Amino acid sequence: MKLLFFVLIVRPLVLLLLGLNVVHRERLPRQGPAILAANHNSHLDTMVLMSLMPLRLLPKVRPVAAADYFLSNRWLAWFSLNVIGIIPLTRLSGVRKEVLFEACHQALESGHILIIFPEGSRGAPEVMQPLKKGLHHLAKPHQGLRVIPVVMHGLGKALPKGDPVLVPFNCDVVVGEDVPMADDAEVFMLQLKSAFMEQIERCMTRPQLQED
Repeated sequence: MKLLFFVLIVRPLVLLLLGLNVVHRERLPRQGPAILAANHNSHLDTMVLMSLMPLRLLPKVRPVAAADYFLSNRWLAWFSLNVIGIIPLTRLSGVRKEVLFEACHQALESGHILIIFPEGSRGAPEVMQPLKKGLHHLAKPHQGLRVIPVVMHGLGKALPKGDPVLVPFNCDVVVGEDVPMADDAEVFMLQLKSAFMEQIERCMTRPQLQED
């Protein structure tokens, strides 16, 4: 079902309506475990990232998503869990990190590729929000784990938060180099932020990006 949804609906939508331009596609993982850490402006973000992955990998690509939103009703929950294959994350204060990320750790140990938005929630189009340290706590125990920064530009204008109407828009995806793990969370998050800023600057200064 997941493969059919992406082959018949998502990929044609991305190709025909978004004019998607991908830079450094070769940096995307060809196997797991790995984490794609991306900026977040639109519900399209997850669909676009998953559409870039080879079909053989789709069953192992798992977006990490807020349980309170995506499990809020039974139909959305069924679609999110069975078609998209999300890992629901409970956004409650006081939950121990070991419990919070238990399903994510299990997925990484099984060789899955996680999609994580370190900002935590969708922001205004093309505006980067503060990054949360949860990504560091999740990634650190997994020795040699690839953490790959991805910046998407334009999706927040194609389908902004709170707007149900998709607007055709040329969008860019820039895949960065792996962010090296650091023992200190602050150092790691600064490295990730620097990678994001570099990719955003590339999008802003070269509006007609060409695929590398």
